[in-house]
Amino acid sequence: MEALIKENGVIAILEKKLQQIKAKEGTIYLVGPVHLPVTLDGETVMFKWYCWLKTDEAEEDLSLFISRLTKENLAEFQQSSVLVYGDFEHDDITLVRMHSICHTGDIFGSKRCDCGFQLKQSLRMIVEHGSGALFYLANHEGRGIGLFNKAMAYVLQENGYDTVDANLSLGFENDGRKYDDAIAVMKQLRSKSVKLITNNPKKINALRDAGMPVIGRIPLWGDISVYNEKYLKTKVERSGHLQEEGLFHE
Repeated sequence: MEALIKENGVIAILEKKLQQIKAKEGTIYLVGPVHLPVTLDGETVMFKWYCWLKTDEAEEDLSLFISRLTKENLAEFQQSSVLVYGDFEHDDITLVRMHSICHTGDIFGSKRCDCGFQLKQSLRMIVEHGSGALFYLANHEGRGIGLFNKAMAYVLQENGYDTVDANLSLGFENDGRKYDDAIAVMKQLRSKSVKLITNNPKKINALRDAGMPVIGRIPLWGDISVYNEKYLKTKVERSGHLQEEGLFHE
């Protein structure tokens, strides 16, 4: 397999688009950029797309690394990625959104949360600003508990639990998300400071603790409805999210 990969020119193509990043544990392989035309508000916007894969060991020979992947079913495991717009590397001020995957909100358009709105609105803000990156963090479903456990948490929520108590009652943390790998990728793509699109101070602290300078924050509230108001209030009252004045009308 290794000889075949070398002979058919795969390595020559991929080595220009593969980077190794040393992580706290193991190695991150970053592939990209790939030109990705994205439909946003009826217009086609061109982004640059990267995807990354965390491994326990570094493989210097790319043909060995690629052939090893052909023996694994990566479809059974989630991988995170990032959409980059404009001159993300060099612009003095650029926007970053650390977006946790939300199968129900991002894909189905569920109104139980505001994730789908935040995803699209972040992309709009990045394009309007002129540069930025949206990190789509695949291992963050349900604040890090996974999709099936999130479904069970929803069952509890339909029986009176809020989002925090539902996660705790299932034996999880309120918020078990980690940002180390995403920050390592961010540092590979940009060394200058960033402005974060978030309501969550934990994300700001995670970047600063990792040595990534954050020069400001842009709040991202919206799409508040009868279906998600309790969820959003719980974010503020129990998870420490920063509330904007007049956000909720009593």
